[in-house]
Amino acid sequence: HGRLKVKTTEEQAEAKRLEQEKKLKLYRASTGAIFQKRRAGQLDESVLELTSQILGANPDFATLWNCRREVLLQLEAQKSPEEFETLAAAELGFLERCLRVNPKSYGTWHHRCWLLGRLPRPDWARELELCARFLESDERNFHCWDYRRFVAGRAAVPPAEELAFSDSLITRNFSNYSSWHYRSCLLPRLRPRPDPRPRARLPEDLLLRELELVQNAFFTDPNDQSAWFYHRWLLGRADPQDAVLCLHVSRDDACLTVGFSRPLAVGPGAERLLLLVDESPLAVEWRTPDGRNGPGNVWLCDLPAASLNDQWPQHTFRLLWRGGDAQKECVLFKGRREGWCRDSATDEQLFRCELSAEKSTVLQSELESCKQLQELEPGNKWCLLTIILLMRALDPLVYEQETLQYFQTLKAVDPMRAAYLDDLRSKFLVENSVLKMEYAEVRVLDLAHKDLTVLCHLDQLLLVTHLNLSHNQLRSLPPALAVLRCLEVLQADGNAVESLEGAANLPRLRELSLCDNRLRHPSALLPLASCPNLTLLNLQGNPLCRAAGVEEELRVLLPKVATILT
Repeated sequence: HGRLKVKTTEEQAEAKRLEQEKKLKLYRASTGAIFQKRRAGQLDESVLELTSQILGANPDFATLWNCRREVLLQLEAQKSPEEFETLAAAELGFLERCLRVNPKSYGTWHHRCWLLGRLPRPDWARELELCARFLESDERNFHCWDYRRFVAGRAAVPPAEELAFSDSLITRNFSNYSSWHYRSCLLPRLRPRPDPRPRARLPEDLLLRELELVQNAFFTDPNDQSAWFYHRWLLGRADPQDAVLCLHVSRDDACLTVGFSRPLAVGPGAERLLLLVDESPLAVEWRTPDGRNGPGNVWLCDLPAASLNDQWPQHTFRLLWRGGDAQKECVLFKGRREGWCRDSATDEQLFRCELSAEKSTVLQSELESCKQLQELEPGNKWCLLTIILLMRALDPLVYEQETLQYFQTLKAVDPMRAAYLDDLRSKFLVENSVLKMEYAEVRVLDLAHKDLTVLCHLDQLLLVTHLNLSHNQLRSLPPALAVLRCLEVLQADGNAVESLEGAANLPRLRELSLCDNRLRHPSALLPLASCPNLTLLNLQGNPLCRAAGVEEELRVLLPKVATILT
């Protein structure tokens, strides 16, 4: 009666099942034929046709891309250059069709890179245009961004041109995180610096221009994280120059300890250090304080008795790193038990870049602008974090109390990241305390009552003899504590310490106070047996003190410790 019959749900499901079975049979037949030809060595154009049928619908079949490369390599050897160029052009067209099916296919993009690498005269301009088209449809397609970096590198596109391309995408959409990231790759190449490290400082005019651009972005859309992340990257472009920060010689330990401005690996195939004693080279074996010899800021070596002979008026120790570009020298005088040399470091040298007047003015202006934005957007966590980072960049000590207040506000706004913020706050407080210690030129560091959750920058404390960590929120003494080669007195009362792994192999440690922590079993104190000079250990208020016979067990575990208070 003129009405179309509507299929029932069961009929639709059955029709779909039959269609899938038909496709599966064709799929199995095609793959079987491909692998049979591959085993027989019949790598001809029929294999290209068979693989096209499957890859055209499913470009993520990686093995079939391998088959196509094998076929193309064989055809390249058989055909004339002109014939192969025609074949390659058809292959590029097929790849473009596959990318329309799945623009994020790893295999397809990789195959395109491989194919263009085989061509004598690739059309790189066309490839750049292809990237632009795909990025227009999905500006965060990181596969396409990777491919664009490959094409731009092969085509020797000037970084300034690629930066202009990034400008066009960011202007269209400030939320283009991939384009912001691409800028971070391009800027260091725009004006190459003598320092080859990837985090070498940007020229100041470039840095100021980028700060202005990114500020416009996050004032346009304060809730988008892309610009805020890029802004943080810009503020972090201030790694210190390679330098030997500290040199310490101990006559008692017959040991020389060196602190560096960055982690390094020492040994064959890695960094080489040259030690001169009284201007004569001395062959030594370097090791890290924890004995693992992984990359670290602190390295040490044993010294022969001849280099410490107390009959000489003095011994001069000089360490050369990076061919002598970075070096440090210290003198051990007759009758002295130790000698050291550490520059009176400023905050710029330790934890932030040295600011010019122009940059300080720009950052101060940004800080005021961000504070105004925070008044309009009190719940914007990115704005609050950026205010903290700007104050750190300008002057961490002047803004210390204000920074702590902003941390409290930020934790209330972003409670999901409270633990991260506590660790970041702890890091900044340790940095400030180290700066104050450096200015006072003392070897005592008081970090008590700061609610610290982590310990950072222990490599800056090579010369510290007394360290107070009491009444914080520390759950352990970290392994990095092993760098404190001069430490004699350690107080860590009123924490939540359960592990003493970091208290091992401290050669000068005499007194250790661990009152009111969470040490539950005497075996947790085993690392202290490796501290040869430990004479006083205070464990009062720990759960282990309530166990019967704990005093005798501790005496057996730590026979060299004269006084153990439980």
